[in-house]
Amino acid sequence: MANTPEIAAIGFKPKTGRAIAVVLSGPKDAPELIKRKEIQLTDPLIPATFQPYHEVMEMPWNESQKKMRHYIKAIEKVAAKALAQLVHELRAEGLEVAGVGITGSADRELARIGNYHIRAHAAEGLLFRRVLEFAAQVNKLSQRTFIEKTLQTQAASELGCSITKLNNSLKNLGHSAGPPWRTDHRVAATAAWLTLTVR
Repeated sequence: MANTPEIAAIGFKPKTGRAIAVVLSGPKDAPELIKRKEIQLTDPLIPATFQPYHEVMEMPWNESQKKMRHYIKAIEKVAAKALAQLVHELRAEGLEVAGVGITGSADRELARIGNYHIRAHAAEGLLFRRVLEFAAQVNKLSQRTFIEKTLQTQAASELGCSITKLNNSLKNLGHSAGPPWRTDHRVAATAAWLTLTVR
């Protein structure tokens, strides 16, 4: 009789052109760190995919959106493949991915941002969050999206603990992982934890 695979959840903290991934498994009240890694979300054959909105930031907004379609499709393809590879790695280790938690900026009306450079950064922040959401859908994984600004409060509420206790738990995960264990890793771990609890 085959062993039942352990359940795991992946948490992502997107950055420009990449994402920090943290994988947790184990009991909901005391998850264990399984893996952490950085995945690339750019196509090396299309250099503009690193900061795509910077490529078009001086164009009128509507016109820039047409130009962006090619870049977005390329990034979505890379993200979907990277997530599929991570899921494959975890399955090879006897883990079944229950879902993906993705942090990021809240949706906003980008066209209303007057400063081109600020708008480009804001648009890329949303883009790299959305391509991870797309990747989860393509890979048929359940997903949760969290707004980073309110993530701590939401996590403390859902987990039924204080923010201090939450931070101590995340710190302990970092001790088990060893360095580096930066804010981005803690954010990704929180997203994975909250996704793990709803399985």
